Amino acid sequence: MSDDSRTSPTEASQALGASRAGETPIAAVIPAAGRGVRLGPGAPKALRTLNGTPMLIHAVRAMAASRAVSLVVVVAPPDGAPEVKSLLDAHALPERTDFLVVPGGETRQESVKLGLDALPPQYEIVLVHDAARPLVPVDTVDSVIEAVREGAPAVVPALPLADTVKEVEPAATPGEPEPVVATPERARLRAVQTPQGFDRATLIRAHETVTDNVTDDASMVEQLGLQVVVVPGHEEAFKVTRPLDLVLAEAVLTRRRLNDGF
Repeated sequence: MSDDSRTSPTEASQALGASRAGETPIAAVIPAAGRGVRLGPGAPKALRTLNGTPMLIHAVRAMAASRAVSLVVVVAPPDGAPEVKSLLDAHALPERTDFLVVPGGETRQESVKLGLDALPPQYEIVLVHDAARPLVPVDTVDSVIEAVREGAPAVVPALPLADTVKEVEPAATPGEPEPVVATPERARLRAVQTPQGFDRATLIRAHETVTDNVTDDASMVEQLGLQVVVVPGHEEAFKVTRPLDLVLAEAVLTRRRLNDGF
């Protein structure tokens, strides 16, 4: 695979093919510009390896595993786009899916916006997926896509919480006791995952309107006054943030190889 074949929006536009005629084309944006400081020193989080393969490649394959996704846009560290292009070229990826690499910004929000700006015009539905969630199953990806196709402007996969959650007043000094303010009703709470799916026009408007530094794109759509809906997430779509998460991710991959043959 050449750099040109992975980075040309024109070629991505031409790659839809007759098999996708009549369907709304889907693109996935993967912001992968973060440094992942909680995993400790070393390579950026998205380039850490799981079973010898960078997390980013696992995340890209997870998006491309959906036959509805015809383009994956990877938003690289601002100075790391050539390295990420080479990384994609070095790994086997589905031929039916096109891949585009663009430099990211200083924040996740800026990086997602740059990924959106790079999309060819025919992509009316967009997924935004964390590179740090490399093991999301394809059924979860397809559930998000289906809900957007059915008319939801924004869709998030999520899981019920197993633990009781306390709202606290943050301590002035880290490590000091924190007074409890409230105990939210656990049955109404969900732990949100990715990919999050959006009507493209809605997501663009959210990025043009909301200036707060938010933790996910769905909350930006909420600030527009639009409804975000939840579909069932999956326990294997967890976020790899700390060293123990890497151990768990390796265990999941080992089980998949034993049970599913890859």
